[in-house]
Amino acid sequence: MSQFIDDVDQRTRLVGQNRMELLLFHLGGKQTFGINVFKVREVIAKPKLMHLPGSSPVVTGVANIRGRTVSVIDLAHAIGFAAQPVDEAQDAKVIVTEFNRSVQGFWVSAVDRIVNVSWETVKPPPHGTERESYLVAVTEVDQRLVEIIDVERVFAQVNKLKVDVSEEMQKQAEEVSHDRRILIVDDSLVARKQVERAIVELGFRTETRSDGRAALEFLEELAAEDAVDTSIEMVITDIEMPRMDGYTLTRKIRENSKLKHLRVILHSSLSGQFNVDMVKRAGADDFLAKFDPDELSATVLRYVERAD
Repeated sequence: MSQFIDDVDQRTRLVGQNRMELLLFHLGGKQTFGINVFKVREVIAKPKLMHLPGSSPVVTGVANIRGRTVSVIDLAHAIGFAAQPVDEAQDAKVIVTEFNRSVQGFWVSAVDRIVNVSWETVKPPPHGTERESYLVAVTEVDQRLVEIIDVERVFAQVNKLKVDVSEEMQKQAEEVSHDRRILIVDDSLVARKQVERAIVELGFRTETRSDGRAALEFLEELAAEDAVDTSIEMVITDIEMPRMDGYTLTRKIRENSKLKHLRVILHSSLSGQFNVDMVKRAGADDFLAKFDPDELSATVLRYVERAD
């Protein structure tokens, strides 16, 4: 499977086309789950694990992976299933991921394959389904339902991120105008709440949407009423989202004469040089890796100051 992951940087053009690649896997049953390939570094056989006292119950242990100590999370346990028996899962795999400025492993029972899908076919999870709170989206592959897990929420169980803006940043925010709202676009509820909290602590009002298409429709409604300039300060958007990704949203904004002047900050758990290149191609103003509230605040204030 690692041979498919090695050339991730060559796949970046898919994002600009509102497409993505999903790594499909299983968690001890027939249900198929997925994770965006851009979050995956490699897939390895279950390594030797060492228990870490005091760690989260969903952390099976830590492993030395390519000279680095990496926490391995029992993904089934993390989303509400029973913990996987370590001794019996002889064929288990670990999906080594990198996002939110961290490297971690997800222990799964089996890895299937990589598929290419359009974000337009990726839908929000249906309400009332089991594990709904741990899903960001669902799609269909070969007439099978694929549940895409909100790995940022899983990550938040294990690593408590700093969420408050510093007093210094809040003081700087007092010197800028707060007349207009900041539009926050992210399909992960956890990530959306993190960004919203930081922006509110700066004194701004917020507007939120859970995918790029919903955000674009909202902006187009304002544009039709000639209310963009009096309503929206800037857009902070995730990259990977159902229906329309952040790159496509940015391009759509730039193509609209009444929206093209809006400042757009891409804010994503994805990392790598390809993001810098795609920011330029899509026409965004900046890119930030998730999640540092002060770094986000400093960037927001810099662009507000420029506008003033």
